[in-house]
Amino acid sequence: MAHILTQPELPGIVGLFAARPQAARPLTELAQTLLHGESPLSKGERELIAAFVSGCNRTVFCALSHGAAAAYHLGDRNRVEVLWAQGPEVEQDARLRALLYIAEAVTRTPQGVTSELIVAAREAGADDLAIHDTVLLAAAFCMYNRYVDGLATHAPDAFDEYLDMGKTMATEGYVRARPGVPVGG
Repeated sequence: MAHILTQPELPGIVGLFAARPQAARPLTELAQTLLHGESPLSKGERELIAAFVSGCNRTVFCALSHGAAAAYHLGDRNRVEVLWAQGPEVEQDARLRALLYIAEAVTRTPQGVTSELIVAAREAGADDLAIHDTVLLAAAFCMYNRYVDGLATHAPDAFDEYLDMGKTMATEGYVRARPGVPVGG
């Protein structure tokens, strides 16, 4: 049960946004910018980073909803699930693997982003903007994760329950036409 009154049919951050629409607007606009705005990272890569960070933080709602969006963009659900189970070392794309290590470091402690991780990312083909976007994504999703779990929101724990939400997040984005009814987390 959530620590504050939310609508039980609205899981995770969706319920929090409905309870506090003033917070919803800037937070959904940030998600829209980070996950659908201009970036050297594809939308699928950015959703995968968000899902990975959320998995590291054990935030079920965010991990599964963004995992479903990543799976939709990448056309590969298994890639998401293997990343959660085994970590960045299983990622085949060297650039993305190096960026996932940076995201993991940000998640554990920001001071964990070492010069060695940055050099490795550059050697794998990441430019400054890709590194910037990775760090900002990881930092933002740590915030979103703490918001969702800090208020003990309800979240289904089956990946299949998030597939429709993931498709909506992937195709429609995060800022919705109806105020106070954002998606994702």
